[in-house]
Amino acid sequence: MKIKNPVYKRILLKLSGEALRINRELEIDPQVVKNIAQEIHDIQKLGVQIGIVVGGGNIFRGLSASTRGMDRVAADHMGMLATVINSLALQDFLEKEKVPTRVMSAIRLDDMVEPFIRRRAIAHLEKNRLVIFAAGTGNPYFTTDTAAALRANEIQADAVLKATKVDGIYSSDPEKDPNAKKYDEVTYSEVIAKKLGVMDATAVTLCRENKIPIIVFKLLEHGNLERIIYGEKIGSIVKGEMYG
Repeated sequence: MKIKNPVYKRILLKLSGEALRINRELEIDPQVVKNIAQEIHDIQKLGVQIGIVVGGGNIFRGLSASTRGMDRVAADHMGMLATVINSLALQDFLEKEKVPTRVMSAIRLDDMVEPFIRRRAIAHLEKNRLVIFAAGTGNPYFTTDTAAALRANEIQADAVLKATKVDGIYSSDPEKDPNAKKYDEVTYSEVIAKKLGVMDATAVTLCRENKIPIIVFKLLEHGNLERIIYGEKIGSIVKGEMYG
């Protein structure tokens, strides 16, 4: 029997803060985070090198707060701290699954996490340690989607895997529009031109310039992550016209 090998050897997994909960009364749902950790463990034991960027929207959303009168810079700083809280929670559950994990922050919080240093991050990955990149880019006005694309480029990831609550990219919100069209494949340019909402334009542009595919998929469907790693067509893929 032919043994399958992972198609993607190093990935950047993007999780929203909302992915860490189903019950709206909990900012972080322990059972949900445990399930996520188990899915990640399944691919980590295959030797896949994994970086993760997690958002903070389940705790605090900077852009939303700024629209209600808060200073945008202060609000974004609070949002960065929310991503650190989520990163520490995810680290705890991953290590319970025996996945060695490091949290690296774009802002200095030396008593809790490591500062982000690119070469150190790559060294962790090469030693099969999972790295969670916290605090976004460390700058206001940039989303965690942009942070995910930036870190993916810095660690030379083979792909950005964006976990969502739906099973791919649609022309509109499928939960609101029954006529929404699903895209199995779409180009970076189409994502930007059609405003498909996969990631913000800055993030998509960063991936386009460095030919890093973006795969959008439903995380909390058991085995999806592993199937993607083996090259199965799960969810939707964003790539260039000449990619592949």
